[in-house]
Amino acid sequence: MAEHRRTAHSRKAATRKTASKRTRKTTVRKAGSARGKSSPKKASPKRWSQRVTQESDALDLKHGVFKQTNAKKIAASLKRSAERSSRRKAGAYRSALSMLTFYINRAGKTLPKTQRDRLQRAKAELRRQFHRDE
Repeated sequence: MAEHRRTAHSRKAATRKTASKRTRKTTVRKAGSARGKSSPKKASPKRWSQRVTQESDALDLKHGVFKQTNAKKIAASLKRSAERSSRRKAGAYRSALSMLTFYINRAGKTLPKTQRDRLQRAKAELRRQFHRDE
């Protein structure tokens, strides 16, 4: 009989624990109260490299600059962005070439061969536009 009491007691304790867990799960939190922010969260880009090309501190790139179909236009847009930027640390040529190289490297295997070739031609065109022919 003593064993029966002990198991009944432990069952009650177990029931109380699960009941308290259930009440915790059903509590509703107010939106934004956990971090103290009242504004809705802005959707962030899927990849960090995407964020770099969109929100770079060095250059304000024209939207879709790397999707253009002409290497000369890509180079001209990068040159224009680099020369207008006041936040870049290096020279305009170096900043523009670095951003182009960064995009090519981070795109990796997903970049189609035609687009990769076009961006490689844009590198050469960028050298010409900055009079850095070697």
